[in-house]
Amino acid sequence: MPTDAVLRELLVRHLETWLPGALHRARRATLALAYAGGDGGCAEAALRVVARHADRLRGRQLTVLVLADGGEELPARLGAVEAELPAGVAVHLVPGGPARLPVAVKAAGAAGAPLLSVVDDDAAGAAVLTAAAAGKPADVLLATAAGTPARAALADAGFPLTTEVELAPLDGTPTRLLAFATGSDKSLEAFKEALWTLDGVAGMRYRDPVGRLLDVVPAPQTGPLRDELLAELTRSGPRTVTELRRHALTETAYRSSDAARALVELLDAGEAARAPEHGRLGGDVVISARDAGPVR
Repeated sequence: MPTDAVLRELLVRHLETWLPGALHRARRATLALAYAGGDGGCAEAALRVVARHADRLRGRQLTVLVLADGGEELPARLGAVEAELPAGVAVHLVPGGPARLPVAVKAAGAAGAPLLSVVDDDAAGAAVLTAAAAGKPADVLLATAAGTPARAALADAGFPLTTEVELAPLDGTPTRLLAFATGSDKSLEAFKEALWTLDGVAGMRYRDPVGRLLDVVPAPQTGPLRDELLAELTRSGPRTVTELRRHALTETAYRSSDAARALVELLDAGEAARAPEHGRLGGDVVISARDAGPVR
């Protein structure tokens, strides 16, 4: 499915950022990959990223948990990549899929150290998401059925920052919801940057939480984001630039850098005002909506 390829590419991009940071922060870290199906494509791609960072693993320990029911094919598929991994990497194949994540995370001693989880499951329960939140820090990428209240479930599991985007293939294949949760603004920014710079997403659009379909390009059109930021200013009153950038990160499919572009366009169009009126558009600048018609 096209959405499987997007999930795999997102994991690779995020892992390239997460792994160096995790290994710099702590002497041990855990990567948990949990799939309701038996496709080992994501796991194989993740192990290849780990192999490329072998030099960073000296004196460090990385535990990779692969939870899937892939029969005989999955161990053979991953075995070839395991041979390229440095001694500090331990790979554990756990049958049973995502439901086994709480037990696997506990057995791996993942609590209290960096933990990145990928959960591909239309029925991921609260116990699974809570287990994914056990790390310090903890990130989770959840792929699930469209229409699932993923952000609320992730917040309930203990993640302070959440965002989501629906993958909408143009060929009519089923849509999927991707949700990302973390405690780190930097990690959230990295995920959103990866979301908009993916390779091989032709024939795919993103549907953001307010229902808009967006073309997947490095510099997406900001019209829908301008509308949303103006609506947020109308709902909530004046907000700082920092607050509006955070709103874009969590409540829409856009990045905070896109929010900065959209705010400049709103100000130039006279749809919003700023205080102070002049100077750099820093995070503490307050933006308010003017009494004007809809942004076009």
